[in-house]
Amino acid sequence: MPATKGIMFTHAIVRRPGHSLVLGLTEAGLGRPDFSRALAQHEGYVKALESAGLHVTVLPALEEYPDSCFVEDVAVCTPKGAILTRPGAQSRKGEVAHIESALRAAFDTVVTIDEPGSLDGGDVMMVGDTCHIGLSKRTDRAGAKQFIEHLEKLGLKGETVPVSSMLHLKTGAAYLEDGHLLAVEAFQNEPAFAGLDRHLVPADEAYAANSIWVNGNVIMPAGFPRTQAMVERLGYRAIPVELSEFQKLDGGASCLSLRF
Repeated sequence: MPATKGIMFTHAIVRRPGHSLVLGLTEAGLGRPDFSRALAQHEGYVKALESAGLHVTVLPALEEYPDSCFVEDVAVCTPKGAILTRPGAQSRKGEVAHIESALRAAFDTVVTIDEPGSLDGGDVMMVGDTCHIGLSKRTDRAGAKQFIEHLEKLGLKGETVPVSSMLHLKTGAAYLEDGHLLAVEAFQNEPAFAGLDRHLVPADEAYAANSIWVNGNVIMPAGFPRTQAMVERLGYRAIPVELSEFQKLDGGASCLSLRF
């Protein structure tokens, strides 16, 4: 296993999917998710987090918010504090209030992104003390500006990255620590990632680019053998999990948890 320079995680927060999940936002064109299968997959995802050494807090389902199991979008956790976001989709803005108490119990410092800015946590990828912030359909310049101001007060840095061909930055890029970036072709020549060793995910396995590093392990979607082999060649323990029902809602491995 590679020597890890990144912080070790001890906790994660997830939210149980509600039956309303089947009405979630989607651009994937893969049909509606099967709730029973999604619930079983979510339980498998929690077990994967636990196998990587995390204590997992499972929050109850929010039926009024179909996309609320994707907790990554409503907050960003850093070693210095948590930042509550302001999601770009109107139907998701109310989710933030329902994650706040869990974060205030875990962090001494909790700050917010306020109107008119919008920012989804799925557009934030932390590399060392720098957060790369995707400017996407869900994250605008006003939201990114506020976010960077919060980071600087916490002793961290931020820089923006254009995202045009996918929903979020982390739809197509995953920092695996140790200088390794798993990425789709769209980010192969991105100047912001010039100092990283980029490992290109095959085009027909692009969904696997949304993976997460957890304490030397990489939790990733099951069914993408070439990407899994690449991860294992880098010396990580790959933990494949079934995520097909969340893929139907444009969600991946990073979207379903807040890790800190």
